[in-house]
Amino acid sequence: MLKLIRRVLSPKEKKEVQPQLQTAYTKNAEGFYVNAPKRSRTYVKRVLQYISRYMKRGPIALKRILMYDGDIVMFRYHDKRTDTDETEIMLAKEFIAALVRHIPDKNFKMIRRYGLYSRKLKTVAKEVVKEIQSKIKRLLLNVSTAMKPKKWAERIFECFGENPLKCSCCGNLFVFRGIVVSKNGGLIIQYANDSEARRYLREEIRYIESKEFKINQKQAEKEIYEAIRFDWEKQRQLYMPSMRNQGIDSEGSRG
Repeated sequence: MLKLIRRVLSPKEKKEVQPQLQTAYTKNAEGFYVNAPKRSRTYVKRVLQYISRYMKRGPIALKRILMYDGDIVMFRYHDKRTDTDETEIMLAKEFIAALVRHIPDKNFKMIRRYGLYSRKLKTVAKEVVKEIQSKIKRLLLNVSTAMKPKKWAERIFECFGENPLKCSCCGNLFVFRGIVVSKNGGLIIQYANDSEARRYLREEIRYIESKEFKINQKQAEKEIYEAIRFDWEKQRQLYMPSMRNQGIDSEGSRG
C-alpha cells in the first residue's frame, strides 16, 4: 500500500509526504498482519461460523483464561505465525486494554471510506470506472477482431467480391448440415451437426435415390443434350444453298 502511494504521487507531493511515509515504513517494518480464513466457495458455511463467533462473544473464550487473582491474568492463545499454542501472563489492566483496543474513544470520528470509496465520490467514481471499462472493452474487442484469422469465405469475398456461401440460383445462404458420402453403391451419412440435421440428410438421400429423382435427372440430361448437341439438319439448311450457289458459279465460269 505504501509503495503504491509513492508510485502515484508527483515528485512535489512525494517530497511533502515523505516524512509520513518513512514513519509508516518504520512502524510497520514487518508489514500488516491480518488473521482471516482463506476464501473458499465450497466452505461458505464454515466462514460464516468463523465470523459469527466474533460477533456473538468476546475476543477471547473463557476457557483460554487459565488464572486470574485480581491483579494478574494468565491465558493461552494460538500463535498464527508459528502455528503453536502459547501461554502469556499480563497485568489485568494491560489485559483489558488489549481486549478493547479496537473500540474507538468517545466522540472519536472513524473514517470507514475515503478517496474513491468515499460517499461523496462514490457516484462519480462509479461513472468514471464504468466509462473506462467500456473503452477498454471496446479496445479489446477491436484488437481481438483485428487479430482473429479470417475464414475462407471472407477471404474469397475480399478477392472476388462474391460470397461463396450464397446460392447463385435462389440467393439463399448455404448452411453446413453434415457430410454424405457414397459407399457400396449407396449414400451414407458420414457426419451430421445434430439429430435434426441427420433427419434432414436422410430425407435428402431418400429423395435422391427415389425413382422420381432419376426420371427428373434423365429429363434434365436430355434437355441439356438437346440444347448443346450439334443440329445436323439445321446446319445442312444453312450451308447447302451456299454450296450449290458456289457450284453454279463455278460451272458458269467454266462455260
